[in-house]
Amino acid sequence: MSEPKKRLLTGLQSSGDLHIGNYFGALKPFLDMYQEYDSLLMVADYHALTSLRDADVMRRNTVNVVKDYLAVGVDPKKCIVFRQSDNQDHMELAWVYNCLVTVPFLQLAHSYKDKVAKGIEANAGLFTYPMLQAADITLYDTDVVPVGEDQRQHLEYTREAVGKFNRAYAEILKEPKEIILDAVGIVPGIDGNKMAKSAGNGIPLFGTTEEIENAVMKIVTDSDGEKPELVYNIHRLLKSEEELEKIYRDNAGRYGDLKKILAADLESFIAPMREVRNQITDADVAEVLEDGAARAREISNKTMKKVRQAIGIA
Repeated sequence: MSEPKKRLLTGLQSSGDLHIGNYFGALKPFLDMYQEYDSLLMVADYHALTSLRDADVMRRNTVNVVKDYLAVGVDPKKCIVFRQSDNQDHMELAWVYNCLVTVPFLQLAHSYKDKVAKGIEANAGLFTYPMLQAADITLYDTDVVPVGEDQRQHLEYTREAVGKFNRAYAEILKEPKEIILDAVGIVPGIDGNKMAKSAGNGIPLFGTTEEIENAVMKIVTDSDGEKPELVYNIHRLLKSEEELEKIYRDNAGRYGDLKKILAADLESFIAPMREVRNQITDADVAEVLEDGAARAREISNKTMKKVRQAIGIA
């Protein structure tokens, strides 16, 4: 008898249209491994509330993110695709964690400190964000979470919250481990900083040919030599170093031409997925989310039953 698969969870916020950094940083690694695990793929719409204040945009983004998941090749029959807000267990367990960790502990979170340093409003949701993330992960007895090196602390915070719960009540919750996606690291944006929806420095994952080219042509030229490093660092997501060596040697110093080659390569990569995406309807998305929510709750309800018994409210 074969051993049961380990459980994996990952997700993306519904705070805006996805960019190629989301694909190479989260979606592609998930695609490469999700069938090896008992996998869950979440649309993190509650997390998006820390920065998004438009209900219509939230609804549209949620539908769009699911279409993106399906368009890149995720099979909802082989994993659970669900919306965070369709399962209130997330909020309940997050509150339990909030009652266990300290304010100084949360103040040390990199994501909180970085956003405050950039002048972003420090709302309470942003401050307690790591505990909702901890709930997302541990509700499903998750074994592993794929993250970039810059997100390692998220898993450390989750393990700390789980440890506090287990020591205070009972050994109920599982401490997850991270799978560090070393090969990807941080995908650079067109301004040289990490590509992020909130920064407006991305190349759209399902943009039109014109939108992709316009974004690429705005990439900061960050080299005094013959090879624009930022253009190259984005290009190597698509081609091997051997392939790029000839391209960048033949076009040394011609930054505009290199950007056009990158734009053409991105279009060739994105166009087939964009065609698939155009065939996916809102009704298809609703069906996937309804099925995913039921399957997700079936797992998390069991966790919350044990948690409620342990803390004395059941």
